[in-house]
Amino acid sequence: MFMREWNTASSLVVKSGLAALLVTGVSGCQVDVGGQTLPSPYYLQDDLHYAPAGPEFKLSREAAAMKAYEASFEAESP
Repeated sequence: MFMREWNTASSLVVKSGLAALLVTGVSGCQVDVGGQTLPSPYYLQDDLHYAPAGPEFKLSREAAAMKAYEASFEAESP
């Protein structure tokens, strides 16, 4: 009788584990494992969004303003 109860309990545990695994696999959400955010299983089928390429030097306006300021300062001094 003990063996029958153990088989029923282990069967329930195995079925519950498989159901949890199936729900997790089908949901397709991101997971956090060991501090890493892993993508959903459908990331390869997702459409990509690209941002246009910007300037290589991020501070080009500031550099131009500083150069203009230095040029005006040198033009004023004799």
